[in-house]
Amino acid sequence: MADIRRLRYFVAVASEQSFTRAAARLHMAQPPLSRRIQEIEEELGTQLIERSSRPLSLTPAGQLFYAHALQVLERHDTMERAMERFIKAERPRFTLGVQPSEFYVRLPQIVRRFRTQDPGTDLVLTEMSSSEQIAALKEGRIDAGLGRVRIDDPAIEREVLREERLVAALPPGAGPANEPIGLDRLARMPLLLYPREPRPSHADVVLSVFRDSGLSPEEVIEVRELETALIMVSAGVGACLIPASSQWLAHPEVICRPVQPRAVSPIILYHRPGEASPQFGTLLRTFASLFQEWGYPLSARLLQA
Repeated sequence: MADIRRLRYFVAVASEQSFTRAAARLHMAQPPLSRRIQEIEEELGTQLIERSSRPLSLTPAGQLFYAHALQVLERHDTMERAMERFIKAERPRFTLGVQPSEFYVRLPQIVRRFRTQDPGTDLVLTEMSSSEQIAALKEGRIDAGLGRVRIDDPAIEREVLREERLVAALPPGAGPANEPIGLDRLARMPLLLYPREPRPSHADVVLSVFRDSGLSPEEVIEVRELETALIMVSAGVGACLIPASSQWLAHPEVICRPVQPRAVSPIILYHRPGEASPQFGTLLRTFASLFQEWGYPLSARLLQA
């Protein structure tokens, strides 16, 4: 007897009364579709489609098979929907918006610790910028977001988990590693900013660092991704300010040096006001336990987790 996939093929051909239109509807080539229908007919031992007519028509056996095929597919789809609803209701999900390149080193540990503390919840990561996370939170598409931009929105609360040191990623040969470099010197170099869009983003965090010191970069080059910026740095195009934890993404020839005066980028947890789900509590405890292991100070919110 035909499986579900071949039943769908048959119903498409019978509905469209054409192998060509059915193949287009199924996003497949016509020859394999014809072979699948022939396989059904061979298994049943009878012809289902009258191919000599235009448009195609069903034989009496085909009409009977078509009526039952529709019932089988309807019951199958109903079963799938019911199982999907059951699984979603049975196993909670917690969706975290995050920009992986911003948390490249620590993100796997965060995910593993969350799953260890709450094995009954599916932690789902979805890639999006800080500004996209704010919109997704308000629309209910994510449960929390992890970003670096202080975005003001009355519908969203933010927790600054910690301030991470920024370092200057410089072209090969740009002085000894770990020797501080002044922001005034960086301002005279071509400065690579990411991401170009959407804004606000890490690019605006970097620009605010210069503004706070009364500086303005002489030349700015905007790129889409951190990885692109680091490739251009390694090629000698310019410099880039990146979180210290992201320097491991850089080419070995890129020189990373501390910035003077000290510059930081916040790690911010975005959430809806009054968020008190058990999964959100698990996320806070995850950060608290890992920060202690890593030697990071705990924010007031994490101390209460």
